[in-house]
Amino acid sequence: MSRNIHFTCFDNTMELVLQNPHFTYNIKNFTLRIFHAPNVTNIISFLKFLCSNCNLITSLHFSLSSINDFSAIRKYLSQMIISQHNLKIVSFGTSIDILYHLFLSLKNSNCSNTLNTIIFDSIDFRNVITVLQEVFDQLNVLESIHILYCDSLNSDFVQQIIKVIKPFKLRSLCIKDILYIESLQLLLQKCGDYLENFEFGSECEEYEGSRQQFLELIMKYCTKIKRFTTENPDDINIYLLIENIGQTINCLTIDIYYDDLDSNVLQNLGQVLPSKLEYLHLSLSFNSSDFEIFLKNSQNTFIRKLIINNVMQDEGESILFYIKEYIMRKERVKYLAFSECFPYDDTARELFSLEDEVNEFRLHNVIVQRYDDLCISIHGIIYDLNV
Repeated sequence: MSRNIHFTCFDNTMELVLQNPHFTYNIKNFTLRIFHAPNVTNIISFLKFLCSNCNLITSLHFSLSSINDFSAIRKYLSQMIISQHNLKIVSFGTSIDILYHLFLSLKNSNCSNTLNTIIFDSIDFRNVITVLQEVFDQLNVLESIHILYCDSLNSDFVQQIIKVIKPFKLRSLCIKDILYIESLQLLLQKCGDYLENFEFGSECEEYEGSRQQFLELIMKYCTKIKRFTTENPDDINIYLLIENIGQTINCLTIDIYYDDLDSNVLQNLGQVLPSKLEYLHLSLSFNSSDFEIFLKNSQNTFIRKLIINNVMQDEGESILFYIKEYIMRKERVKYLAFSECFPYDDTARELFSLEDEVNEFRLHNVIVQRYDDLCISIHGIIYDLNV
């Protein structure tokens, strides 16, 4: 539910809901997303209604960013958590002004024996560091913890996690800046063996040394990674990591923002891929000769879903010929999405739009799909798995 500039529509909808309390019941999945709310009167009324009428929500997601008076709704948001009797999944993507109270509500709720998944999505841990241990120690059946691009993964945060008595089952870790390498090492020592989803974004050159150290720590402590995404594969440890987790990895995304790394990827990736992949997404500037090297080196790998985005530097440098020769004719994939575009140009040419080509691929048991339809992200996977 979003409330931005359409306040009137929101208010009218809420009035209808409140006037017909028996119409809204038995809610299982609920997302409260508020980007801007100068007036919280109807929000409070609606939250009161949910607290009294809907206590069997299983999936609860908060995304709150700009509310004039957080204190006015804090009580009701907390009560909404406390009133649930079968809450299994909760996600927090919210301002630090209210995160403390929402998170602390888990300690005093009915969900200690039902909550199995927590998602922290782009939040700052500094406002909940003091209560991390006491809350996690109250959650008896927690199986999945996901940390997606959050701030303050520092020594204070890690010390709280280390003190947690129960296993800290960190399933997802997505980070951009490696500011606290020593703290991250302690975190991986405690819970690296649970890690399944790892996304490693780009960061400033000043953190390059820490980045290399962190990759080494991932290889040392994380042996069960299934999904891996990187935007800056300039370190040989990237390929060593992919090779080391070949028994478990099934989704790999390399989305490059640095032109000089494209050849590096195509020349080094093919030979470290496992025999089967569920999903491979490459967004690069493809050089035909390097691409052929990649295809030859990966000829023993079957990929169920292959997504290729060719960021073209030259109008004549199309790679469709090589896709047909090495992928289509050898039936090395089940689903394929192929797109070509130029830098800073939103217009893309898709294989899916070429009917004759699509039919030719179908004759070789390759199903061509739209690029956006086939693309997935670790972020998207986590929420899809936990709905």
